[in-house]
Formats: sequence, structure tokens, C-alpha cells
Amino acid sequence: MQPVTIYTTAWCPYCSAAKTLLRDKGVAFTEIDIEKTAGARAAMLQKAGGRTSVPQIFVGDRHIGGCDDLYALDRAGGLDTLLAA
Repeated sequence: MQPVTIYTTAWCPYCSAAKTLLRDKGVAFTEIDIEKTAGARAAMLQKAGGRTSVPQIFVGDRHIGGCDDLYALDRAGGLDTLLAA
């Protein structure tokens, strides 16, 4: 299974929704809180092509985007395929 990384903040409802979907699918992920981890916001901005909103989700080296993007990928049947690659 591909490694999953999600950049979050503690107060973000979209971050919570994205983490719930991943947990419901049994996906282990690395969570990086951009308010608590030094340099995390800058790293997220660079990896996400300048996107500043959270969550920013990565499967392997592929940038998925935010919560809506993650749910859309799952609805289209692409998330399971991507995770298994």
C-alpha cells in the first residue's frame, strides 16, 4: 500500500472528514499538523504547488488535493486503485 500523508490543523472539519474516510478504509496515514510542526506549512506549500488550505493529501508522491478531491477520487473508484499501486 502506498504511504499516505495528510497536512492538517486540529480545528479543521475538512481535515477530520478526510481522516475519517481514510480510517474507514483501513488506511494508515502520517498526519502533519502545520500549526504544531516547525516548517510544515512551508513544506506543504512547496509540495502542494502553493495551495494554502488544509487538508492537503498525498498518496505516495502524488498530490490528491483537499478533502473534496479525496472524496471525489473515492467515489470514482480511483482511491483504492491508487492506494494499492
